[in-house]
Amino acid sequence: MDDQCPVCKSDRYLNPKLRLLVSACYHKMCESCIDRLFTLGPAPCPICNKTLRKLAFTPQTFEDLGVEKEVAVRRRLAKDFNKRREDFPDLRSYNNYLEDAEDIAFNLINDIDIPETEARIAQYKIENANLIELNLRREEQYAQYLKEQEESDRFDREQRASELLKAEEDEREEREKGRRELIDKLETSDKDASKLVARSRAQAQKRASNRTSSTMNPAFQSSAKLLRSRAAQSTVIPDVPHVPLQDDWYAYEDKFTLRDNYDDPISEAVRKDREGIMRAGGYRVEEAWQRALTFAVAGLDLCPLGSAQPSADPDVVMVTA
Repeated sequence: MDDQCPVCKSDRYLNPKLRLLVSACYHKMCESCIDRLFTLGPAPCPICNKTLRKLAFTPQTFEDLGVEKEVAVRRRLAKDFNKRREDFPDLRSYNNYLEDAEDIAFNLINDIDIPETEARIAQYKIENANLIELNLRREEQYAQYLKEQEESDRFDREQRASELLKAEEDEREEREKGRRELIDKLETSDKDASKLVARSRAQAQKRASNRTSSTMNPAFQSSAKLLRSRAAQSTVIPDVPHVPLQDDWYAYEDKFTLRDNYDDPISEAVRKDREGIMRAGGYRVEEAWQRALTFAVAGLDLCPLGSAQPSADPDVVMVTA
């Protein structure tokens, strides 16, 4: 109700059907004033005297015109300033590019140095015309890919829905058929009725399980087919066999002496396990102690990092066992 045309001063209280449009200079006017002022051709804006055309007026999306202007400016710049991280040799260059684009957007939003800013934009478009066009095509291809993916997902959903509907209809027919068969057997057979009912229920359950597996198999096949197609499209990476570290584990046994009375609070519960519950899986605290000591002495004979031989510098002190 607070909206008011700045030209004719009409508001929604006087005119409930009032519709305000936004100009290229981001001033609001009602449709009647726009038709009266701009039908015959371009005319100056009654508020800022900027030359406007009737087709330049658009419906207002946001309540705040400042937000409306910022969104329009950033949408305009996004078409030209569309470089990506891979278009730059390093991260610093990419960050400088983003900062320059943000400075240009700030100037356009706040009407600061408009001629100079427009000149910067024009110069940038001339220098990067090929790259801008390439990135635009990339965006179009990506949008087309998303559209095709959405269509494929929609088709898969519809197909699954139809399959589920058909499965439900088949299940309903099977139940009705089994019910009729059970009634006929109860009428004509002299066997125990409870056994006939139990056998009928078992057969119905078996048919239901077979039907469930048959309806699930196509989904698995389609998923497997999709995975195979994606794997075929991706770059083939050779599966190099893993070569473990060539080290003699038992070469360090003469560098330490294993005791049986270490102060190890973590293994205290295992040592106090009288019933052998924790040791039932083959766990022994002695093996854990031996492994820890072996790791501790394994690197004593290695040279310092960066040199193939022990350092001869008297200032370098080596810790020996």
